[in-house]
Amino acid sequence: MERLRIVFMGTPEFAVGILDTIYQHNYDIVGVITAADKPAGRGQQLKYSAVKEYALEKGLRLLQPTNLKDETFLEELRSLNANLNVVVAFRMLPEAVWRMPKFGTFNLHASLLPQYRGAAPINWAIINGESETGVTTFFIDDKIDTGAMILKASTPIGDNETAGELHDRLMDLGKDTVIKTLTLIENGNAETTIQADDADIKTAYKLNRENCKIDWTKPGAEIHNLVRGLSPYPAAWCFFNDNGQEWNVKIYETEFIEGANKTEVGTITADKKEINIAVKDGTIKIKSLQLPGKKRITAKELLNGMTFSEAAKAL
Repeated sequence: MERLRIVFMGTPEFAVGILDTIYQHNYDIVGVITAADKPAGRGQQLKYSAVKEYALEKGLRLLQPTNLKDETFLEELRSLNANLNVVVAFRMLPEAVWRMPKFGTFNLHASLLPQYRGAAPINWAIINGESETGVTTFFIDDKIDTGAMILKASTPIGDNETAGELHDRLMDLGKDTVIKTLTLIENGNAETTIQADDADIKTAYKLNRENCKIDWTKPGAEIHNLVRGLSPYPAAWCFFNDNGQEWNVKIYETEFIEGANKTEVGTITADKKEINIAVKDGTIKIKSLQLPGKKRITAKELLNGMTFSEAAKAL
């Protein structure tokens, strides 16, 4: 049995949970690769990725290439003498990188492949109203999230669970799945399954301003799923318009109350405690939201200092 020498590749907090588990299991992490520092915030100061902060804290060898095909980077990667790459929430790798180690390169993806290949699998599983999701480890090939699968682990999705809540649960599920995958590879017992590829496969498209906007003409359940699938980040949004004054509003938490509704779609009604928006098959109750330049607050907190007229609409 050959001891694994691992290069870990990842960027966000989700990847940190997996990297820490590998570290705590005393695997030999010979290098960590993460995104280059990026300017952020009003001051545009350079911000470290979550993985970089962890690697620095633990004293791990750190690489931050801007070009994964650059020969200087590839030489440095070879010099680490890794026999396995582990990838979690990173970018697409060139063949020169994923073929380099003796045991190849495997990725942890936050869906039950082949469903939800792509950039935002946690979000889209909730947005599409799925009742189950999970994680999959697979060997990387020359396409995105299409490689031979090693292990899967599934979990139900709660009716009102948010993307943030599911993210944390899948990270925990992923920790166990990655360690099991490492054990299989180390013992030479990693059997794989080729992914099916048919017309029923759903894609986890990259999130953008357009696909995060609420369409109030949609059924209430779809609106509720969009909100929780984008909460807390990047957050579903819409406009509130009241007598010509318009706000760009982020909405984080809703409740859908199904029922007959004769009120015009998008009409906002509010008392001192609740904000309700009419949809074609019921009412969406707004529970927490954020106005431009303000912090996230509850509907009740907003209504302590604000009132809506009878002409108020969500657009």
